[in-house]
This record gives sequence, C-alpha cells and structure tokens, in this order.
Amino acid sequence: MRTLIVTAVEAEAAAVRAASPELEVYPVGVGIAAAAAGTATLLARGTYDRVISAGIAGGFVGRAEIGDVVIGTRTVSPELGAHSPDGFLPIETLGFGSSWFAAEALGVAGTFGEILCVQSVTGTAGGAGELAARYPDAVAEAMEGFGVATAAHLAGVRFGELRTISNLIGPRDTSAWRFGAALAALTTACKELT
Repeated sequence: MRTLIVTAVEAEAAAVRAASPELEVYPVGVGIAAAAAGTATLLARGTYDRVISAGIAGGFVGRAEIGDVVIGTRTVSPELGAHSPDGFLPIETLGFGSSWFAAEALGVAGTFGEILCVQSVTGTAGGAGELAARYPDAVAEAMEGFGVATAAHLAGVRFGELRTISNLIGPRDTSAWRFGAALAALTTACKELT
C-alpha cells in the first residue's frame, strides 16, 4: 500500500522522516485551505492508496495529555455551519453537506477520538468548554485534517489522521506548549506506520 503523509510545516515533516526514510511525507501548509490544495496537488501527481494528515495538535483537558498520541476516528469542521439564537447549527442541519469525514485506525497505538479541524486555535476557557460540550468524543484540535480528508475523499483515497499533543486547549499560554515533546512523540508514533 502506498501512503502519502502530509504535514502543515517542515518541522513536522522532519519528525515523520526521522521515523523512517521510507515514509513519503510533504509539508503542505497551515490551515484547511492550504492542506486541501496541497494534498489535492500531491494526489494528482502520484498514485496513492491512502493519505495521512500528521502533526502536532492541542489536546482537550481530561481527554489527552501533552506528548500523547491521538488517532482520529473522524475529522470534524466545527465551524462549518451557521450561528443562530438557538446555538450553532452544523452544515448537516442546513442541508448543505457534511462537517465530518471518517478516518481509519492506522494500526498505531494511542487515544482514539474525533479531531476537530479549526480555522484558528482555541485560546480561551470558554471556547474550549463550548467545543468540548458540542463534541464529547473530541480528543484534540488541529488545523488541517478536514482539508486533507476533503482532498482524499474527492480523489477516492483512504484517509487517516495522526496527531501528538503539544499543548492543552484553553487559555493561550505559550510557556506551557511543548513542541519538542510532541515532535519526538510524532517520530515514535510514525515508526509504527512502517
């Protein structure tokens, strides 16, 4: 099976490459749009059986800890829909499509759950609480999975998402972020993909 691995930035791609030179990995950019366009371009240039969105993420308090490996069961775009006086209406309620894609298990050990794909990271306790309440199965948030999954779906390719936790979701405190630990965990987790 030929697997394409995409990351947002080069530091994540380097962590994946450190697991094995056999892994085919490319950074495609930060955010849903860059991830979708970059992944679609790579899928158009080669023949792949699956694509994996890999990188670091924020973990929901009580569901994932810094350094943990999380494997997506679904990638969800929690902002795709409409705000209303009665609360947020997902795009499914509006009848315009789906806000999620299923993800395969990948055969990697870790915590399984939904990974939310956001346009901007959550930086307040209120925002974290609101997302945690709306998505009780969510373990993490990142910024690329839904875009990668969209490209994979349109190309008829299987999709998976693998993240390692660099920080906890909530009040923005950059002194508590642990990029090094998350990147080291990403290298270790990707060794299980080979």
